[in-house]
Amino acid sequence: MNRIVAMVSVAAAFTAGCFVSRMLPPSPAWASEEITAQVIHIPELTGDALGPASSTGFRSKMFVKADGATISVQDGNVPKHMHPNTNEIQYILEGTGTIWLGDKEVHVKPGDLVVIPKGTAHAGTKPDGRPFKAIAIKTPPQPPNDTKMLN
Repeated sequence: MNRIVAMVSVAAAFTAGCFVSRMLPPSPAWASEEITAQVIHIPELTGDALGPASSTGFRSKMFVKADGATISVQDGNVPKHMHPNTNEIQYILEGTGTIWLGDKEVHVKPGDLVVIPKGTAHAGTKPDGRPFKAIAIKTPPQPPNDTKMLN
């Protein structure tokens, strides 16, 4: 009896999952899956390999864009800003110094993981020498209009 109930429960859950997944809205075009098998040699990524520099010297290049997240390599210092709808996780690769995180300055170094919940002000404006280089994971994928510059 228990075996039959378990089998019927699994079949019902599978059927419900298939039905619900067809009812979900498709992801926006900017968040569509573009994952390819690759090895990214991050230490070799410098200058134009990370895209054009902004007026502050900041460069960023997205390497993975999927339904749930984007992954970029960022280099340079960016002014204080926030993302109202996107969480960001940065893994510091190069550079030491102070970053803005919320309403305080925090010292970071290579190997640090910086967790930035959506709506949190942040910036990498005070390096001790070399500007910061980081891997940035954003979830959900950051829409084009989700950066609000702050003073």
